Amino acid sequence: MINLTKGQSINLKKEGAGGLQRVHLGLGWDVAKAKGLFGMFSAPESIDLDASAAVYDAQGNLLDTIWFRQLQSKDGSIKHSGDNLTGAGDGDDEIITVDLSRLPSNVSQIVLAVSSFRGQNFAKVENAFCRVVNADNKQEAARYNLSATGNHTSIIIGKLQLVSGEWTFKALGEMTNGRTIQDIANDIRRVL
Repeated sequence: MINLTKGQSINLKKEGAGGLQRVHLGLGWDVAKAKGLFGMFSAPESIDLDASAAVYDAQGNLLDTIWFRQLQSKDGSIKHSGDNLTGAGDGDDEIITVDLSRLPSNVSQIVLAVSSFRGQNFAKVENAFCRVVNADNKQEAARYNLSATGNHTSIIIGKLQLVSGEWTFKALGEMTNGRTIQDIANDIRRVL
């Protein structure tokens, strides 16, 4: 398993033992604990982060979006696990599964993002991460720490990209603001 830093890429074929077909992009987070005396006596609020994916062709044309209001790509090759409204529990809170073998031939990039639907900023989030996992054997290939606290409400996490016929994952870590994938569409285009 590789701990990715911003701008770093991994080749999924090499990390997937020669034949990675399906990949889980798992997102997890916790609510930041309140600080100070008042934090000791108050219950933590829930944080509704939403994983989403935007699918592009080689020319940068948006082909599809997968998010809590559309849990599957039009062709069925990308599926969202559903909306976790709190971030409670251990492990992945939301998962986007990509079947690389079923993607249409015109797909060249899939951008993964996370947004705070209620507009809470990332100062209220801790232990946020994205995992790249071989969906068939559950082996984690890479992990990217997203715990960059601040006033932003969205992060463009990274992208699956077809490079010289092989799929790679590149950690982007671009902080932005928006409540849904549509709100940050222009920011995503900028990082393509």
